[in-house]
Amino acid sequence: MSELSTLILGRLTWDAIPLHDPILIATFAVVALGGAALLAVLTYYKVWGYLWSEWFTSIDHKRIGVMYIVLGLIMLLRGFADAIMMRIHQAIAFGDATGYLPPDHYDQIFTAHGVIMIFFVAMPFVVGLMNYIVPLQIGARDVAFPFLNNLSFWMTAAGAGLVMVSLFIGEFAKSGWLAYPPLTGIMQSPGVGVDYYIWSLQIAGVGTLLSGVNFVVTIVKMRAPGMNMMKMPVFTWTALCTNILIVAAFPVLTAVLVLLSLDRYMDMNFFTNDLGGNAMMYVNLIWIWGHPEVYILILPIFGVFSEIVSTYSGKRLFGYSSMVYATLVITILSYLVWLHHFFTMGSGATVNSFFGITTMIISIPTGAKIFNWLFTMYRGRIQMDVPMMWTLGFMVTFVIGGMTGVLLAVPPADFVLHNSLFLIAHFHNVIIGGVVFGTFAAITYWYPKVTGYKLDPFWGKASFWCWLIGFYLAFMPLYLLGFMGVTRRMSHFDDPSLQIWFQVALGGAVLIGLGIACFLIQLYVSYKKRDSLRDTSGDPWNGRTLEWSTSSPPPQYNFAFTPRVYDLDAWWHMKANNFKRPTSGFLPVHMPKNTAAGMVISGISAVVGFALIWHMWLVAGLSFAALLVAIITHTFNYKRDYYIPADEVERTEAEFDRVRLTNQQSEVVA
Repeated sequence: MSELSTLILGRLTWDAIPLHDPILIATFAVVALGGAALLAVLTYYKVWGYLWSEWFTSIDHKRIGVMYIVLGLIMLLRGFADAIMMRIHQAIAFGDATGYLPPDHYDQIFTAHGVIMIFFVAMPFVVGLMNYIVPLQIGARDVAFPFLNNLSFWMTAAGAGLVMVSLFIGEFAKSGWLAYPPLTGIMQSPGVGVDYYIWSLQIAGVGTLLSGVNFVVTIVKMRAPGMNMMKMPVFTWTALCTNILIVAAFPVLTAVLVLLSLDRYMDMNFFTNDLGGNAMMYVNLIWIWGHPEVYILILPIFGVFSEIVSTYSGKRLFGYSSMVYATLVITILSYLVWLHHFFTMGSGATVNSFFGITTMIISIPTGAKIFNWLFTMYRGRIQMDVPMMWTLGFMVTFVIGGMTGVLLAVPPADFVLHNSLFLIAHFHNVIIGGVVFGTFAAITYWYPKVTGYKLDPFWGKASFWCWLIGFYLAFMPLYLLGFMGVTRRMSHFDDPSLQIWFQVALGGAVLIGLGIACFLIQLYVSYKKRDSLRDTSGDPWNGRTLEWSTSSPPPQYNFAFTPRVYDLDAWWHMKANNFKRPTSGFLPVHMPKNTAAGMVISGISAVVGFALIWHMWLVAGLSFAALLVAIITHTFNYKRDYYIPADEVERTEAEFDRVRLTNQQSEVVA
């Protein structure tokens, strides 16, 4: 019986549930009660059928994009909870005071924070934006492989689910967000923490890789007639380069996690100090993915700011060609600069100087982009709306982050700074000042396109100022501490003179928390005031690209007729030439059909991952067989499409025209 239970349950016992830890039990209770309340509300209002048919099984790129962003927001709350716990601990853990978190608990929170914020906040935000906007910008009706799009999302959600499960069943890795050996070896980490890390990232990473392939094909093959490469919007260009980087970098992540798995499960010794293994090989391999990942996150955001600056300045983007070439240069160089991680590995002067120079060179196209945005704003009639405020906040903040990055590329300085809090301040500078600011700018900018109403500007400005001031208070002290040589990854400090800086940083983190709260309030207030914030034109900002030519939200088919593009800023050009919407001659629209296969395959993948984490070999074998069956079954599903009748398309377009014209007349009267 014991052998059978071991075969079924593996290492999973009642001891895996942290009943002895009051913090975790209280957290679990709150999460369980909150989850139960949410389920009760959804059941009470009978929305399960709607959610299942219209959202969970949807392969409409627009709905998948929204689900990605919702996932990112949920995980942002979890990731920020980890951040604030660490900051409180650091602010009090001086001298004899050990802080309130035990060291192993602190290390778990530390690792989870990094993993969640990169993989399950920033990535869903960026991929969600690309999902929603790119097909609309290129005049397509969907992505190249609609089913894979749904599968990509649910694989990401499955990975996020495994990370959340680790909070209450077992533990998460204690080895940092990049899981450095030898801490990840079975000797140093005999528990399941590192296995949770491996399988959550492995599952989510496969989803992201599929998404990358999907978007490269979509952008290359599905652009509207007349839209050659040099007529693509800048956001689409940045999305293309991002997804090329995903296709290039994520297989490396998959491979290095496979090697780490073989080390842990089969004693292969790739990254151990025994039998010819080398921990440095892991560092080199993980950074082949890790550093391009930074550019995977920031490149689409550069595209977002390009769209916003052009729209709110009321003029064509300055230096379009140089923007494109700068994006391409960053894409290529981002695959070289990872080698600056050799700096801390005792490399010779030639290696250090070469890759120091490449790291400095990558700052040049970034600077060119910033100057192009400034030149676009020059003599433009700038509308200082919330997205534009995020843009200006980004430009100031990101320049500091970029310059500190260049400083880290100077070998003598880097030897001192790379293992200090200076580095932590640097990458938070570019991720918060770049990716997070850009994400909030994008959500505000495209929100009326998604929902049909604008976001309330007051709470948007409140969120912006909290985030901006909070960022400087939270991370400028870390730059200072880094210059003073304070080591990163520390949970306790002996020097009491440092404490004041950690307390200031805690104040900044609290302010960032208020910024997140303001954003959530903004969503609620905007929904309550949606009638007064309604946009019926589909083009509230006098936009320039094709997504603004559709209704808000766009119809299921995006475009009744495939648009023909003659110039950059296609929608602006169409408006300038008195574009008239067609009122007849519509044809049936061929569309992909919803399917539950993506959810099923991802759900089984999560079970496989959980079983492998706990060495439940029987469950793992059976669920892997079920996974293969689910995949093969779906390949034989040939009922994947349907047609929207021409009369339905005509009614939809006529209704949009009627509402738009009615509101135009009422505005004229007013």
